[in-house]
Amino acid sequence: MEFINPDVVDLSRFQFALTALYHFMFVPLTLGLTFMLAAMETVYVVTGRQIYKDMAQFWGKLFGINFAIGVATGITMEFEFGTNWSMYSHFFGDMFGTPLAIEGLMAFFMESTFVGLMFFGWDRLSKQAHLAITYLVALGSNLSALWILIANAGMNMPEGAHFDPETMRMQFESFVDLVFNPDAQAKFVHTSVAGYVSAAMFVMGISAFYLLRGQHRQFAARSFRMAALFGIISTVAVITLGDVLGRLDYEKQPTKIAAIEGLWHTSNPPFEPWIVAALPDDARQENHYEIGVPLVLTPLITHTFDQPITGMHELEEQAGPRIRSGIDAVAALRRYGVTHSGTDLAQFTAHEQDMGYGLLAARHAPDQDVTAIPADQIDDVVRATQPDILPNVFVTFWSFRLMVFLSLWFFALFAISAYLSLKRRLERSRLLLKLCMWSIPLPILATEFGWITAEAGRQPWTVFGWLPTFLSASSHGVSYMVFSLVGFVLLYSVFIAAELYLMFKFARLGPDHDSMEPHAPAAPKASAFDMRPMAS
Repeated sequence: MEFINPDVVDLSRFQFALTALYHFMFVPLTLGLTFMLAAMETVYVVTGRQIYKDMAQFWGKLFGINFAIGVATGITMEFEFGTNWSMYSHFFGDMFGTPLAIEGLMAFFMESTFVGLMFFGWDRLSKQAHLAITYLVALGSNLSALWILIANAGMNMPEGAHFDPETMRMQFESFVDLVFNPDAQAKFVHTSVAGYVSAAMFVMGISAFYLLRGQHRQFAARSFRMAALFGIISTVAVITLGDVLGRLDYEKQPTKIAAIEGLWHTSNPPFEPWIVAALPDDARQENHYEIGVPLVLTPLITHTFDQPITGMHELEEQAGPRIRSGIDAVAALRRYGVTHSGTDLAQFTAHEQDMGYGLLAARHAPDQDVTAIPADQIDDVVRATQPDILPNVFVTFWSFRLMVFLSLWFFALFAISAYLSLKRRLERSRLLLKLCMWSIPLPILATEFGWITAEAGRQPWTVFGWLPTFLSASSHGVSYMVFSLVGFVLLYSVFIAAELYLMFKFARLGPDHDSMEPHAPAAPKASAFDMRPMAS
């Protein structure tokens, strides 16, 4: 393995984290608004009420701004894998590149093609045809998320591939296993529904702004009510599906779940408390100022009352034999590359599943070469490597809790908002309207914290259990990384400024003037979808 400057690795990680977090500020709103637009337009087609068409067109305008800037921020990320993560691209490119290629061909092209028809086809297509186009845009955006999350799932739970000692990379083995990776399926639904929460809060918050100012009252009342109902359903789904992901992490990524729960020692079921708040100390491997709720952690994570959760100290101890075995795997693989001997191949195969742990030990070996470790120093290298299997506990612990606390806030806000809206008491609840308005960015923050939990918790691996992060980067110079990092930050900051300017501008302008007053269709008919105007 080529020696890579640790500063370059850290800068590469920081740059990709920033660009990913920048990009993901736009993704949830795109995912959620498409289905909200489809719901609004469905009500318009079924009832014939013009105001629902006004709603679909106005919120569609804001969706278009977000969609365009989201595309611009997302394209560059794919190039970063080749420029800044060349070893990862070589090692895992088949598994990662395949779903990304399908995403571009199947989902992104479909979404991009139909989004133009959605914007410009209102007067050129029949109502039913335009509704079908809107649903295709929604389907395309969510399919795009599916394939990207399938690619990401392979990094967390490598399925459908095997390591080939001839090519020194993971070879594609099963498309079915790739697509139906449990992590991909759970993460796709969880992430998509989190986007629906973001869209619901966005629509509800801007509608609250109009109600506070006494503007567009019919329009705002219906938008608010639909968003509140959409949001409460989505929030319940997010919390439920988050539990599924937690169970998968418990089974497949024990270091991540132990870090999320701040669990330094194996739990004592069923009395182990769920830690609500604490200050994890990574250096001393302990928590300070713990506040916990007893009898909650075991059933929450294991879905039983007697199954223990392995703590980080015990996981370190369990990693010792795997690190030693991995060193043997890397040494046998190195010999096989020279001799192509069946004996060396057999020895590598016997230790193959621990190869990643041997690569992880390279950080503590001379010139990052585990074959150069003197025999009397192997025990020292193993002990030095054991703590490296853990992620940053403080970051993982708190990013998860901030996501959870915000999710509970959304549930309460949506529930109260839906109740008051249905009771026609919304406009008298000015404090609630202000809370809705100021909560608009919070679901975006929650999704960012969720991604930090998922990606920081996977460390120290880019491909869990197989390829350490410090060996995955390209061998750039520090000056190049600093230059590109500054460039990306400046460029993406301009994108965000443009997004905020346009969103504020068009949100303040509001819907067209004619949508401020209720419309009376020629032949109104009763419908389960219809919502009577909110009382003044």
